[in-house]
Amino acid sequence: MSDSSPLPPVRLHPEAELARDALSTPLLSRAARLARWAGPETRVDAGGGLVDDQLPAAAEVLGLTGDAAAADAGEAWRVAVDTGLVEIVDEEEGTVTAGEDLALLTGGSPQDVLAVWLAALETVLADASVPDLDGLVAEDGEVDLSALDWDPEAEAEFLDGVLGNLYLLTAGEDTPAGAPVPLPALAASVIVPSDMGEPTNDVLEQVSDAMMRLDDQFRMLEPVGLVAYQPVDEALMAEAEEEPAAPLDDTDVSRYGMVRLTPLGLYGLRARLLEAGFEAPAVGDLADKGADALLDGTAAFPPGAAQAETEQWLQRRESLAAARELLAAARGSDAGAPLRRLRCQQALSLVGASAEPALREVLDDAELGGLARVWLTEHGAADVPAPSEAMVYWLTIDTVAAQLAAEGNSEELRALVEGLARQHGGFFEAVWRVDHPATADVLEAMGRLHPDKKVAKEARKAAFKARSQQGG
Repeated sequence: MSDSSPLPPVRLHPEAELARDALSTPLLSRAARLARWAGPETRVDAGGGLVDDQLPAAAEVLGLTGDAAAADAGEAWRVAVDTGLVEIVDEEEGTVTAGEDLALLTGGSPQDVLAVWLAALETVLADASVPDLDGLVAEDGEVDLSALDWDPEAEAEFLDGVLGNLYLLTAGEDTPAGAPVPLPALAASVIVPSDMGEPTNDVLEQVSDAMMRLDDQFRMLEPVGLVAYQPVDEALMAEAEEEPAAPLDDTDVSRYGMVRLTPLGLYGLRARLLEAGFEAPAVGDLADKGADALLDGTAAFPPGAAQAETEQWLQRRESLAAARELLAAARGSDAGAPLRRLRCQQALSLVGASAEPALREVLDDAELGGLARVWLTEHGAADVPAPSEAMVYWLTIDTVAAQLAAEGNSEELRALVEGLARQHGGFFEAVWRVDHPATADVLEAMGRLHPDKKVAKEARKAAFKARSQQGG
């Protein structure tokens, strides 16, 4: 991902709800319990971890049993220290006390709780980027790092890349809300080059290796509430060791692991993206800003997010005043103006009949008169003056320019272009004279899009005339 282009807008749950989710995550709730359990007799080692002989007691407090109980208790303690729920009083003696942030979990605001959770998330993400050291312990008890091919920075970048792609898939409107993503697809998204046709065996093996790494990492990230994860079937793991480059069985892809970003995880990844300098909008960000910010800000939004943002903006305003503000912001002859007017038209479609006076006020406006007539007609208003031919053609150019900016060469735009050329006799002979900054660009696009070679040639000729008329 590039930090120069905005990411798709996300729809976040209310902060109070997210804070409750954070408090109920296994890892943060365990860390809080250990912070309340810690007392004068609690001892930590030089790194701040619980000394070994106290891990069984910590595990018992948390109700943990089994082979992983001590390790899970140790992880919860490390989170408690890293998030400020526990403070080390004396490093030499290894004594601790409850941290100031512990009180935030019960008496703080939702933002306070979420700040503690974000700190816990950073700890887990750092741990998830560290490889499994089992099997690297030498006879003398030391870890043989020379046997480990590990680049900490590259590993962190790999995980960030995977989570970034999961964020994009979660935020995108093409993905059903809450739909899990198959682990193979997620691994392939950061391994397989976008221009590669059929992956080679070497690339398939890399994808298989990445899946195994991600399986371990998502198992670690689930307890902090970042993801909901269905692990890879262990029987498949055994098969993968024998045939690492075997093709995936699409009939039961869930056996290869399924991961879904939780609402809390979506909030957490967006916070990290913002911290890293990305433009990561959320629906509702523009609700308290002016109409100019709304129309410009939603220009690149997909339709559903644009409507949701606009609805929130309108809810805070009286209909007539909102309509006047939208119309004023829609004016302009700059390159972004047609799309602003399209977003304005879409916003006005959500406003009731009380906005009618604002639309009548702009009937004679060269830039807004056409869309005002459309709105008034659609709302059944009486005495709507017919538009002049010049206004019809101007609105046509403006609409196509907006669609080009919003969607590019889409099938919908292709159908619109075909319909315009078919419905209006002599369309191209008349339209090149339209005094609109985008006239030549629109006609060139129509020449590209129209499937009929003869019509396309007419469009290109008209574009040349328009360009000559503009002196460019």
